[in-house]
Amino acid sequence: MASEPAQSPQATTEDPRATNRDKFELELEFVQSLANPYYLHSLAQQNILDQPAFINYLQYLTYWKEKDYARFIHYPHALHHLDLLQHAQFRSEMKKDEWRDILNQKQYDHWRTWRDYPGISTTGATPTDPQETGVQSSH
Repeated sequence: MASEPAQSPQATTEDPRATNRDKFELELEFVQSLANPYYLHSLAQQNILDQPAFINYLQYLTYWKEKDYARFIHYPHALHHLDLLQHAQFRSEMKKDEWRDILNQKQYDHWRTWRDYPGISTTGATPTDPQETGVQSSH
């Protein structure tokens, strides 16, 4: 007579909502970690980005780009990097120190300058000079 494997008390009595919340938080934390070029580089150097199961997991995680989920993302570069990770060439290039450094620099430059975009006022005043907005006159 075969006995059934014993289940932990936690597994049999745990609230499904708590389980879903734990999964949500774990996946959210992982997706946000993809914003870090050094982490991506580490995954690539360990050949984790080459594993079919991991590639499938990255594909699965693209649901985070949907509006209902994306609103929880604090680091938008994570979603951009998730898109890039869908491509084999990017996953391969991330093994190189130069790619890590380029990605890191591009991310830094974006953070450094995103508020200086012409036409977006951080003071609340709307610029009326076409040169300030970057809009050319049609005259």
